[in-house]
Amino acid sequence: MEQRHIVVMGVSGGGKTTLATALADRLGYVFAEGDDFHSEANRDKMRAGTPLNDDDRAPWLVTIRDWMTEQARAGTSTVVTCSALRRAYRDVLREAVGQTVFVHVAPPVEETATRIGQRRDHYMPASLLESQIQTLEELGEDEPGFAVRSAGSPDEVLTEVLSRLESS
Repeated sequence: MEQRHIVVMGVSGGGKTTLATALADRLGYVFAEGDDFHSEANRDKMRAGTPLNDDDRAPWLVTIRDWMTEQARAGTSTVVTCSALRRAYRDVLREAVGQTVFVHVAPPVEETATRIGQRRDHYMPASLLESQIQTLEELGEDEPGFAVRSAGSPDEVLTEVLSRLESS
C-alpha cells in the first residue's frame, strides 16, 4: 500500500498545528511541524517582520519533501504542517514518494488574525499575515485535496476533515 502524506496548509494562525496533531494521533501517522524545518536565517527574517521570498522557501520545501520521502520509504504515512501558499510550493511537496493530499485550513481572516494576536513565543508576527494572504493561491481543481473553511471547534474541524479524507 502506498504511503500517504497529509499536508495541512494555509496561512499562519489558521489552526494547522492543532488539526495536524489531532489527525496524526487519530490516524496513527507520524507528525512533523513544518516550521521546524526552517533555517535559523528564515526564522530571523520572519521575527524581523520580513516576509520570506521564493529563494528563502525553496530549501525549506525540499527539506520537508525529503523528510516525507524518507518516511514513506520506511513504510510510514505522515501529517505535516506547511503553509504551502503557492501551487509551485505544493508541486515540490508532491514530488515526495507516496501519495500527497493537501488540507487547506482556511477559517475567516478575522478569526486567524485574533489567533495570531493571542500567540506567545512564536517568531511569526501578525504583521506578516497580510503578505501570506496576498501570496496564497487556492488549491486548483486538479490538485489533490480540499479546503476547510470552518471556524468551528478543533473537534468539529477534525471530524469534517476525517470524513472528507475517507471520501477522497
